[in-house]
Amino acid sequence: MQTIKLGTRGSKLALWQAYFVKETLEAGGLPVEIVIIETKGDQILDRSLSKIGSKGVFTEELEEKLLSGEIHIAQHSAKDLQSDLGEKFEIIAFSEREKVNDVLISFDKSLALESGQPFLVGTSSTRRVAMLKHFYPHIKTVDMRGNLQTRMGKLESGVCDALLLAFAGVHRMGYEEHIAQLITTDTFTPAVGQGSVAIECAVNLDADIKEKIRGLLNHPNTEKQLLAERAFLKRLQGGCSIPVFGLAQYDAETDTISMTGGIISLDGKEIIKEVLSGSNPEGVGFALADKILDLGGGRILQEIKANL
Repeated sequence: MQTIKLGTRGSKLALWQAYFVKETLEAGGLPVEIVIIETKGDQILDRSLSKIGSKGVFTEELEEKLLSGEIHIAQHSAKDLQSDLGEKFEIIAFSEREKVNDVLISFDKSLALESGQPFLVGTSSTRRVAMLKHFYPHIKTVDMRGNLQTRMGKLESGVCDALLLAFAGVHRMGYEEHIAQLITTDTFTPAVGQGSVAIECAVNLDADIKEKIRGLLNHPNTEKQLLAERAFLKRLQGGCSIPVFGLAQYDAETDTISMTGGIISLDGKEIIKEVLSGSNPEGVGFALADKILDLGGGRILQEIKANL
């Protein structure tokens, strides 16, 4: 049987995800070789993501290897994968979603965003910075790039008092003991795709290989959620540097998708957030995005792009 070459970034979290994919596929009889590929987002750490450019910052090099045939599939944190893959690539599987919340990480477990106590939070996310400005204006932020271990090292050395991170990565890397606060999704609606691993391939990959990988890795309920969220992001032309947020829930009993989504200005002063439900995941995502745009999201989007 042909060995599946799996492309991945080289961080510990990316490799955790890659070995999860490898073990799942090999349990189903597909041998896998992991191929580590460094991306632009891994190489450039002295600038914010918005200054590097938001499209493909963690995926471009992986996609080049997919096209050349050097790898068969690539795994990504779904939240890092651009909303428009173009005509040459497709997603064939989404892993079952982890808890989607953002968390406050600190060695001082008494810290809480609602306390009113000022402290310094490290984050590289424009969404998290804008939401802190909106909901917790007493909190100050410092740009914090690098992998999770690098950020934890900076936290330990006193560069900041706390970090804002996705629960999924914190859990997978074994840092749960440092969670000072699990932030509700009502307040901090997560980034589109947060908590799931996406499997990307070139569209011309052998159909039998695609089918086998999809059958072993894809989680149908998660896929419905992410199809809605990614449609929403695609219509808004969002990326790593745009503070767009979205979270879809799927009700299997009624076969219905309900999605909360919106956009927030960079200064946190203006937030547009709506909820929409329906039976077609992508239809819900597109319709919700159109609603956000009509309510002023288009103007906010233009202002954000002009300031990045």
